[in-house]
Amino acid sequence: MSDLYLKLVNTPVGKSAAHTLGLPAPVVLKRWQRTDQPFIEGDVLVGAAEGARAIQTLGSILGASPARVFHASGAERLMDSAKAGSKAKPLDIAGQIEHKFSALVFDASGIKDTTELRALYDFFHPVIRKLDRNSRVLVVGQDPHTCRKPAHAASQQALEGFVRSVGKEIGKKGATANLIWIAPNAEERIDSSVRFFLSPRSAYVSGQVVKIGKADTGNSATNPVAPLAGKVALVTGASRGIGESIAETLARDGATVIALDIPAAMTDLETVARRIGGKPLACDITEANSPKLIAEFIEDLGNGIDLIVHNAGVTRDKTLGNMPEHFWDMAIAVNLTAEELIDEELLKRNLIRENGRIVCVSSISGIAGNFGQTNYSTSKCGVIGYVEAMARSLKNGITINAVAPGFIETQMTAAMPLTIREAGRRMNSLSQGGLPVDVAETIAWYCNPQSSGVSGNVVRVCGQSLIGK
Repeated sequence: MSDLYLKLVNTPVGKSAAHTLGLPAPVVLKRWQRTDQPFIEGDVLVGAAEGARAIQTLGSILGASPARVFHASGAERLMDSAKAGSKAKPLDIAGQIEHKFSALVFDASGIKDTTELRALYDFFHPVIRKLDRNSRVLVVGQDPHTCRKPAHAASQQALEGFVRSVGKEIGKKGATANLIWIAPNAEERIDSSVRFFLSPRSAYVSGQVVKIGKADTGNSATNPVAPLAGKVALVTGASRGIGESIAETLARDGATVIALDIPAAMTDLETVARRIGGKPLACDITEANSPKLIAEFIEDLGNGIDLIVHNAGVTRDKTLGNMPEHFWDMAIAVNLTAEELIDEELLKRNLIRENGRIVCVSSISGIAGNFGQTNYSTSKCGVIGYVEAMARSLKNGITINAVAPGFIETQMTAAMPLTIREAGRRMNSLSQGGLPVDVAETIAWYCNPQSSGVSGNVVRVCGQSLIGK
C-alpha cells in the first residue's frame, strides 16, 4: 500500500497545510537508481580531529567519487583535516559558506579524552544547517571496547549519543547520520561501509553504529557494478516481500541466487527465480530433514555457496495468556531454530566458502519488544544473540551479521489498522515507512567481499525509529 500522506505533503498545497497545522512533512527519499550510479555526488566536506587515523583513507575513498571534496580549515582543532589529500580543497568554515553539502564526514578516531570532543562542535556547528535534502552525516571513531583508558573509552562512546541526536535533528530533510567504529589498525577496512552509508542505498538507515574489526582475510578486489559476480547465494522466504527484494538485489549485484520458500509458495517462487536467473527450492525449513535437503541441493549445484540470508519468518500474534502453544512453537522454529540448524549443517559439510557471508533478519520487535508478540520478539532477540556469538567462532573469513527492520511497507503492514499503520510510519526520524529494498540494500552491503571486517553487527533499518535502541 502506498503512503498517500507522503505523496500529499510533497505537493505545494499539502506542504503548506502540513506547515500550518504543525504536521510532519517527510521528504521523499532518494534511493539507488542504477548500477553505475556514483555512491556520492555534490559537495562533500570532510574534517578530522587531531590524531585522526582514518582521514587519509576517507580522502582516498571520497577522491574516487565525482563529488567535489573540501576539507575543513580555519579551526585549530581541525588541522588534521588537511590530511584528506590533494583532491580535497580547503574550505574556511569560520567564514561565509555558500555550499549545500550532500555529506559531512568527520574522523573522530583521534579523540582521546572528553575535552577533545569540542572538535565535533567546531566542525559541525558552522555547517550542519548547510546540509541538503537526502544528505548524509558520517562519523568515524574507535571502538570503545578497544580503548584502554576510561577517558578514551568515554570520549569514543560519546560519539554514539552525538550521532543519534544529529540523526533526529536532520531527519526532516530526509538526511541520515551514522557512526563507524573501527578497531586499531582496521582503517583500511572501511571502504565498503563508507560507500554504503554515504550512498542512496542507506536511505532508510539512520542513527546506527557499525563496528569494523581486523578481518581474517584481505579485502577482495570487486567490480563496483557487480560486486557479487561469481557468488552463489541462498535466500530463504524469497517468494515475496522483503525476501523477493533481497533475491533481486543480490542478483542485480551479480550473484546466482537459490530462492527458497515453502512448497505452498512454489508458483510465486518460480516466478521470482525465473526473473532473476536463479534456482527455486521448495522446502519447509521447520521439517527435521530440511538442513540435509538444503545441503544436498547445494552439493548437486556445485562446490558450495558464498552467501546465506536467513529471511524466512512468521508472526503468530496473541497476548501471552491467550497464545496457543503451536503459535509459540512455530515462531521459534521458523525465526530462530531453523537458522541455527541450517548453518550447522552447511558448516559441517564445508559448504560455506572462504570469505562467506551469513546474514540473519531480526526485527526492531526483538530489540524493543512488542505488545502481543512475546513469541516473535523472543525469536528475533534470539537471532541477535546467535549472531553475536557466532561472530566470535566463525573461521576462514566467514562473517555473520543481522538486520533489524522497523516499519517496512509490505503486505503485512498494509493489513494493519489505519491508526497503527500511520503511527508506524511516522514514529521515526524520517517520518515514513521503509521499503523492502532498504533491507535488501543493507544485506547487499554486508555481503560485499570488501565488508570482511564487518561481523557481529546488528543494524536497524528503521529510519531511526523512536522505539528501541
